[in-house]
Amino acid sequence: MATARISVLSRDPIADTEALTDWLRGEPALAGKVRLDGASPEPGQLGTTLDTVTVLLGAGGPLTVLASCLRAWITQPRRGDVRLEVRREDGSGVEIDAKRVRSEDLEGLLRRILAEGPDQDVRE
Repeated sequence: MATARISVLSRDPIADTEALTDWLRGEPALAGKVRLDGASPEPGQLGTTLDTVTVLLGAGGPLTVLASCLRAWITQPRRGDVRLEVRREDGSGVEIDAKRVRSEDLEGLLRRILAEGPDQDVRE
């Protein structure tokens, strides 16, 4: 089972990450597959900053649904300055810019990154 780790790169990444998590959790096909987490706290920190959305993906359908949800979320007018970094567990990934995302490209791009795993990072 593939795992997508999504980071939101924006002016307010924590609030935007929470908003994306809520958006994805609202999709019935992703029910129980979305969680909000972050890196382990550094020495001296009191807690963890929850800044990563993790989505567990099975074969076929969930990846298509994830691409559709991400496309809908990132192309909302108020998200013009947002970028998403989508990574696999092995670190390979892609950065998606709201200003440049094209609806016909997103699913293929995610499928290439998450299902097949490129030899190197791909930028869109």
